[in-house]
Amino acid sequence: MKELSVIQKTYDCIKWYVPIIDRLPKIHKFTLGDRILNGLYNLLEGLIQAKYAKNKLTQLEALNTQLDILRYQTRMLQDFDFISVERYEYAIKLVDDIGIELGGWIKQQKR
Repeated sequence: MKELSVIQKTYDCIKWYVPIIDRLPKIHKFTLGDRILNGLYNLLEGLIQAKYAKNKLTQLEALNTQLDILRYQTRMLQDFDFISVERYEYAIKLVDDIGIELGGWIKQQKR
């Protein structure tokens, strides 16, 4: 099932981000870092809740917006030189993979 795969990818994404956020300078760890991690945890929780919801579409569309915010926050990590270009590209690929599956799930719900 697609939603199980997107949940696993989100879980793996969190595992990838946590050590990166842990290494941020204190001032950024508790602002940008917390926002990123809270967003990821909310995304994971939202996907799990949507899996069991009767009307999934509204919830999934909100999660899609959250994913877009994560893209910008990740770009900030790279712009502030907290992650290398290579790590940024890897992170965006993780986020895009989640986005592709989430987009597919949204399309399926619109039918």
